[in-house]
Amino acid sequence: MKKNKAETEKTIRKLLKIAQNHFTDKGYANTSLEEIVHEAELTRGAVYHHFRNKKGLFYKVLDNVQKEIADRIEKDASQSDDVWKQLEYGCRAFITSAVQSQNVQILLIDGPAVLGLENWRLLDEQNSMRLLREQLEFMKEQGHLKEVSIDAMVHSLSGAMNEAVLWIAKEPNNEQLIEETMVIIELMLKGFSKENIDFE
Repeated sequence: MKKNKAETEKTIRKLLKIAQNHFTDKGYANTSLEEIVHEAELTRGAVYHHFRNKKGLFYKVLDNVQKEIADRIEKDASQSDDVWKQLEYGCRAFITSAVQSQNVQILLIDGPAVLGLENWRLLDEQNSMRLLREQLEFMKEQGHLKEVSIDAMVHSLSGAMNEAVLWIAKEPNNEQLIEETMVIIELMLKGFSKENIDFE
């Protein structure tokens, strides 16, 4: 039984990896299940069994991308013990990860179009937005923030960053635009602070 479970998990990981490569390179519309299962040396039935259909397979791929970005946010934020630096590093990690070439097609282009904006936002809420909320709630409890609504702050910051990455991803000079965007994000964060903070 354990062997069968391990083999199943290995098959799923293989399918997801191959599917992610295809969705990244060709986009959802131009990716066929036949190509994926052929490369994976499986049958369409395997995809239907584990993911129901192409859309279900894409959903899981996007979920994995969202989780990878969330992991990057946590890793980068943990590089400092200062709560404001953690917030800054987390915001920067989200922006830089979201506009990486291997993520743009799946996360920013096909994600909202294929799954619908509400489902796309739900995945965001479960990953990157969740981390942002947890950090802001902790900071408010510790007395670092002005008396503002955390819900409003989370959605405003998240919305600003999502809009920024959509813009940055379309432009050739990503690094400069990331830095320009971080200046704006830092100014926004300073406005929420009870303290005289410096991000330098």
